[in-house]
Amino acid sequence: MTNSKKSDLAVLDGDTPTLRLFSLLEIIAKKDEFFSLQDLTEETNIPKPSLHRMLQQLESAGIIQRDGDERHYGSGARLRHLAEDVLLNSTTHSARHQVLSQLRDEVGESCNLTSLSGGEVIYVDRVETEAPLRFHLHPGSKVPVHCSATGKLFLANMAPSQRRRLLSNAELTAFTEKTIIDMSSLEKELENVKACGYGIDNEEFLPGLLCVAVLVPSKRGRSNLAVAIQAPIMRLKAEQALHFLPALQRASLAFAKIEDESWGDDH
Repeated sequence: MTNSKKSDLAVLDGDTPTLRLFSLLEIIAKKDEFFSLQDLTEETNIPKPSLHRMLQQLESAGIIQRDGDERHYGSGARLRHLAEDVLLNSTTHSARHQVLSQLRDEVGESCNLTSLSGGEVIYVDRVETEAPLRFHLHPGSKVPVHCSATGKLFLANMAPSQRRRLLSNAELTAFTEKTIIDMSSLEKELENVKACGYGIDNEEFLPGLLCVAVLVPSKRGRSNLAVAIQAPIMRLKAEQALHFLPALQRASLAFAKIEDESWGDDH
């Protein structure tokens, strides 16, 4: 690895131990696969004994955890819970909620903003339709990744190795007769999702519920936000849902702008 590709952590010798540990955590949070002590040593140029102590601190706090081979690490439950809390209680919540409300008013159906958390999809925010027939869900709710519209989007945009690892640890439960539980069939579905740029859940999670979704674009790598519209199939069929794609795409760009502004020009 060239010096130009070395992590910024390598030049933080003058910073406090707490900031160095936080900088290491930033690097770890961006990884989409398990990593070893040697991997981080080469990436950060930090002496192996010092890096080992830092990893021990993070592991003892439950922020990272070891893989089954005891040589590789991954995100721990405490880090995932922290990420969920940040998403659910972000300072951008009001701006996001306004975009979601405007989308609901435009299409007349329930709308939600989701993110991938571990092997599940978490509802970051949701606005319900005022129509009498609706499916009640709330921010913080989680749904399976393999049979939800946004879950398919997240899976389709992963590296193949990360997707295989996630799905190998997930039970492909059949929630309805339409749930795809065959791995080969699911891979074909995900290829179609990536090619067309949107995901559809056509009664695959809940009978009578249809959902269509698109990713929120990100300038910082693979997106972990998606926006979706949900409706009972008696009001919305799959072919009709595609008429909502322009509205979804406008909302996704609005969400992207909010994320960019919150990130700041210095990043």
